[in-house]
Amino acid sequence: MSFDISDLLVGWDYQPGQVVARRFRGKDGQEKVQLRVDLGILQMNAMGRPDGRRPMGHESWHDFHLDRLKKHVESKGDDDDFFLDSEACGKLQQESIQYHHRYICFFQLEDFASVERDCERNLKVFEFVAEYAESDELAWSLLQFAPQLLMMRTRARGTSAVKRKRFTAAVRAVEEGIEELEAFYRDNEREDLVDNSGEISSLRFWLEEVRQRKPLTQLEKLQRALDEAISVEDYERAAKVRDQMRKLQASE
Repeated sequence: MSFDISDLLVGWDYQPGQVVARRFRGKDGQEKVQLRVDLGILQMNAMGRPDGRRPMGHESWHDFHLDRLKKHVESKGDDDDFFLDSEACGKLQQESIQYHHRYICFFQLEDFASVERDCERNLKVFEFVAEYAESDELAWSLLQFAPQLLMMRTRARGTSAVKRKRFTAAVRAVEEGIEELEAFYRDNEREDLVDNSGEISSLRFWLEEVRQRKPLTQLEKLQRALDEAISVEDYERAAKVRDQMRKLQASE
């Protein structure tokens, strides 16, 4: 058996600053995703926990601790005294990084539904930690990455809509994503970070790009013609355009 992976790298160069990924079916019959990194390859299962392991017989550490919580509630009658210590939070964070690598690959492979799935999975983990971590510091150690997740989920939803030329849906998805990010900072009493959020700035910039690509409706075209007529003081033309707009609005 040879442990040399050189043959796997032939013709598949690492590209700094770019996500280079591919998808295939492994010898075990499961679908795999590979990410090219500078020193080789990261390989992940496309479903379930990316590394294929089953911590304590569960699909993930998140599922294991959810089971712990369920048993605690069944035994005590409520979730009082249930908590996640630093070791548990550390394992949940390490596990979430695996899903992070995978949804980055899925985005490059344009599997936007899988991007959403993995982003939402990690968001649930972060919310779980936020509720049960034994300290606010531990809770924030994971929750601080929620903005990046919200941005990626928004990117997936918006890009999927753009690919299908559903520009109105894309604009709405990005606007909702920005609102979610702003709400996140407010809910966590960190409103001071809103103006400095790279995720919000990135989405706002992208929103303008999407809006520019969105084809104008007939009413929007008439509004633009009206604005142009008024700007050059062509009031006769402006009156005609207004009449056209009224007729169009009446017919809708």
